[in-house]
Amino acid sequence: MLKVENHILLPGFETNTWLLWDDESGEALLIDPAAPSEELLSRIAELKLRVLNIVNTHGHADHIGGNKFFKSKLQAPVMIHPADAGMLVDNKKNFSEYLGAPLETMAADIMADEHTQLKLGTHPITLLHTPGHTPGGICLLAGKFLISGDTLFELSIGRTDFPGGSHSQLIRSIKEKLFVLPDDVVVCPGHGPRTSIGMERKNNPFVR
Repeated sequence: MLKVENHILLPGFETNTWLLWDDESGEALLIDPAAPSEELLSRIAELKLRVLNIVNTHGHADHIGGNKFFKSKLQAPVMIHPADAGMLVDNKKNFSEYLGAPLETMAADIMADEHTQLKLGTHPITLLHTPGHTPGGICLLAGKFLISGDTLFELSIGRTDFPGGSHSQLIRSIKEKLFVLPDDVVVCPGHGPRTSIGMERKNNPFVR
């Protein structure tokens, strides 16, 4: 069975770092590690998980700040969509320089797109390219869980006023890639509480 839990590693940004795993095989993905965290590392050890990949849903600083720490501790490769890969090695593009806390940059190990095949145990993980918040934004569909990054939130959507953002493209991504999913798919966003596809399709005021 697939399980998921979120960890807040970066106070002030309230970014959800998601730990997704298969409880039979113990295989896991660490998604959007916002900052280094010994506590999360201990949680992974407590669950006896083997993290196969560190996945960035996009390249903004509050979603990638823990990449280097967790890669060194877990020996897991970092994945990002090629359209956002440059953000991992340019602190102006990932905004950490403007925030006054430039990151120790590190290139991705794997370029991930919709053809990338991931699996946790017997469970396939589907990558959905959902540009709009950033050009290389992705979501991960794992059974009834959708890790949506900053594409879709509870009754809201990702910002599109940053460089590389596009409101029309984001709305198209949500309608064509996410709102075609079943109502009971649980949305696990980059910020804020969980929601569902059915809830957002019916009530999200930004997507009409």
